[in-house]
Amino acid sequence: MASTESPQTIRGSFPDDFTFGVATSSWQIEGSSATRAESIWDRFAKIPGAIVDGSSADPACDHLNRVEEDVDLIGQLGVGAYRFSVSWPRFMPGGTGAASRSGAGFYDRLIDLLLERGIQPLLTAYHWDLPQSLQESGGWLHPDMPHWFADYCQALGERYGDRVSHIATLNEPWVSAFLGYAAGIHAPGVVNAGQALEVAYRLMVASGHGVSALRNAGVGNPGIVLNLTTVRSEDPGAEKARDHIDRLQNTLFTDLLAGRGVSDAVRRSTDILTDWSFVTDEGVEAAATPISWLGVNYYTPIRVALPRESDQTAGVGQDTVVYPACPPASLQPRGPLTTMGWEVDPKGLRDTLVETAAALPGLPLWVTENGAAYADRVLDGDVYDPDRISYLSGHLAAAAEAIDEGVPLQGYCAWSLMDNLEWAEGRTQTFGLVHVDPETMQRIPKASFHFYADIAKGER
Repeated sequence: MASTESPQTIRGSFPDDFTFGVATSSWQIEGSSATRAESIWDRFAKIPGAIVDGSSADPACDHLNRVEEDVDLIGQLGVGAYRFSVSWPRFMPGGTGAASRSGAGFYDRLIDLLLERGIQPLLTAYHWDLPQSLQESGGWLHPDMPHWFADYCQALGERYGDRVSHIATLNEPWVSAFLGYAAGIHAPGVVNAGQALEVAYRLMVASGHGVSALRNAGVGNPGIVLNLTTVRSEDPGAEKARDHIDRLQNTLFTDLLAGRGVSDAVRRSTDILTDWSFVTDEGVEAAATPISWLGVNYYTPIRVALPRESDQTAGVGQDTVVYPACPPASLQPRGPLTTMGWEVDPKGLRDTLVETAAALPGLPLWVTENGAAYADRVLDGDVYDPDRISYLSGHLAAAAEAIDEGVPLQGYCAWSLMDNLEWAEGRTQTFGLVHVDPETMQRIPKASFHFYADIAKGER
């Protein structure tokens, strides 16, 4: 375990106006699926073996019924921001049309509780839980999807824009496209590499329409959240695969945001799968609709090596199948690893932020997710998680280093407020600063909670 700086030292390395926050997402914590429409994750969870431990959205963390308790925990944490997502099928059960009075009212309540405590709400419109009814109409491949998404964002902006200044359109479109459509290990569980590439593009086009809708509704700072990461070559001869992975992980999305469209390099390296005829000038222009900020979700770097004969298993989601048309290669994380099999490398966060700032010069950045899964245990009513504390310490130091190097980083949100449903991994992976008993729903702040609270509350 790496050495850990004191909370006071860590806080002192950041500007006075830097915002510390914490993050969650709707499907992972809310529960009460009977009070909303079905999402693609509800349908996916019914497939035998799709969720490792068979978990479903109920009760998740029962957040819908425990929202006051959970906001109290956020208040005790002392953070300045809370990033959450709206469940599209809860807010707008039909996928299009009218908002649900009770569903929209829940987020009114959450936002007001946060504001009463001086906590800035950071709202994400879409964190993967698409209404199943829209999926059955074609989902992100449907030509009307950008307009459906814009109407949804317009409704969100009109409802909450008076109190929420920062709204992100999408969370991690790379995951929706490549884990959902290439590998099939996330909802909707499709295995079609050509469609994965088209979905990635169409998500970015829809996001652009959503940004415009949010601005039209009076939202001051619309943005988007991408899971970007630095990609490294481990072996001589692995550079071609490294470049391919970097293009699909990072530059496909940053190029679209910057108005550069889909690069010739991406088109050439994937021409066996698609001719990209679905890309239009209008779509490229929409995807480049200006945003006010970019969220960066970082957990681990990607190390690309030549193919190996060993049966070493890389981390969750780390397989060349999630990079369609990838040249022969293997992904080889170095230790130490989290229980997700992800390499712990704070320098990777610094590198990712510097690379992102170079790709999108001048754009304000947030680290909107960063955290680690470890095998926590409750002992005598407490959870001591020194590895997570070390992870947070190292990555916060890396974020501060990026600021010193000129990266316009405004905030950092730890993932996650509490243990929750880790998507296809169910309850087998725990990222939270707060332990949640899966039977009783009891919340127990971990040692990392108190460590992070000392940073968030601390003075320079």
